[in-house]
Amino acid sequence: MRLIPLLTAIAVTAGLYFLVLQREALFAFARGETAAEATETVESEPSAEGAASVTVTAEKRVGVVVKRSEARPLDSAVILRGQTQAARQVEVKAETTSTVLSEPLRKGTQVKAGDLLCELDPGTRLAAHQEAQARLLEARARTPEAEAKLEEANARLKEATINLTAAEKLSQEGYASETRLAAARAAERTAVAGIAAAQGGLETSRAGIESALALVASTSKEIDRLRITAPFDGLLESDTAEIGSLMQPGSLCATVIQLDTIKVVGFVPETEVNRVHLGALAGAELANGAQVQGEVTFVSRSADPTTRTFEVEITVDNPDLKIRDGQTADIVISAEGTKAHLLPQSALTLNNDGRLGVRIVREDQTAGFVLVSLLRDTADGVWVSGLPEKADVIVVGQDFVTEGVPVAPTYQEAMQ
Repeated sequence: MRLIPLLTAIAVTAGLYFLVLQREALFAFARGETAAEATETVESEPSAEGAASVTVTAEKRVGVVVKRSEARPLDSAVILRGQTQAARQVEVKAETTSTVLSEPLRKGTQVKAGDLLCELDPGTRLAAHQEAQARLLEARARTPEAEAKLEEANARLKEATINLTAAEKLSQEGYASETRLAAARAAERTAVAGIAAAQGGLETSRAGIESALALVASTSKEIDRLRITAPFDGLLESDTAEIGSLMQPGSLCATVIQLDTIKVVGFVPETEVNRVHLGALAGAELANGAQVQGEVTFVSRSADPTTRTFEVEITVDNPDLKIRDGQTADIVISAEGTKAHLLPQSALTLNNDGRLGVRIVREDQTAGFVLVSLLRDTADGVWVSGLPEKADVIVVGQDFVTEGVPVAPTYQEAMQ
């Protein structure tokens, strides 16, 4: 029963031995060389960077398939995933307490700004408004009387001042008694008090007018609240309140949404937010396959505290209302382009450090490794950057050569 694990251990040990200690012999076997030919392989001196390259006899080169690639402009768009949102959505609510008198409108109805959604029972509000108007008329009627009393008080003060002046002169010359002088002074003080009383009456009258005006405005506003109207052109997303329903401040009358212009909202990561600019052209493909176009109208300045992403809004015209609120969308926002190479995905490989790159054929017909950055993955291949303007990329056999190994390239163009 213990024989199988023992044989497995021996096989694994032998495999590791050849993979680690006899690596060059193993590569030679993979290239179809004999053991004698493998012994002729020697290592070159380390380069300035400290990397070792392997050379093979000139007669033995590794056959590879090469693609002559040239960098092409790539519109390096920012790709997001998001959803559609109504340009405007409002829950229209009551601001007063009363019962609904109007027949309900059904959801899906097209409404215009100012259209009646819910009409409430006025109750005693009309009577209260009329009473407020009557108080205003009464307060205004009292004002002329108060003004006349003030003018009369001013005239009496003027007369009392003249009499006092005359009494003081006569008293100084000995023609008037002290009693007459005291009476003149008392009359003057009485006139001053009359002016103060008349001014108080006028102020009271004016205050009554202001109070009546406020009451009229309050009752008028309360009456206006009885008619709940649509704030803008749109569609009813819910039925309006049923007739006979009791409405209180905050009770929902209806929900109105505007869809003739719609927003496509996505969230861009912080590493790419600087590539998105206001006014940039953008497109989106909805879940049903429909494609729409618009432009970026908002880029958030504050990141979401949880995802560390920034909200982006794209405004799209929707005159036929085919785009609905809440549809999933794949968003593509145009950004500054770059040059890149389109290669088969199979051409990508990893070096000993696990970094992504491709094998190329150098001018001396040896293999080399170049680090690349993956820009976009498409059905036709992958777009990568990091290569020179023109490069001979090994697309078949790249896993059987290492840095500096001589190769015998066969170009795809010649094969086709």
